[in-house]
Amino acid sequence: MTIQVTITPNGRLSLPADLRKRLGLAGGGALLVEETPDGVILRTLAQSVAHARALARKYTGDQPEASVDAFLEQRRADSGE
Repeated sequence: MTIQVTITPNGRLSLPADLRKRLGLAGGGALLVEETPDGVILRTLAQSVAHARALARKYTGDQPEASVDAFLEQRRADSGE
């Protein structure tokens, strides 16, 4: 879906109400802006977390020992803490 929005002279833009509602932003909220070579991507915080998890799975293959918690536990064990 492509939606055209207008950016005001002071840099603000408005997302249509139906889109805000679908994204769970009807009462306001935060979006993260990612600049890519192809343009700009807007993601909700939940979408950003899901995207980061998908990237992590891509590189770790869902291996439990590749989690941050497992890494920290191993570092503690290696250092004798």
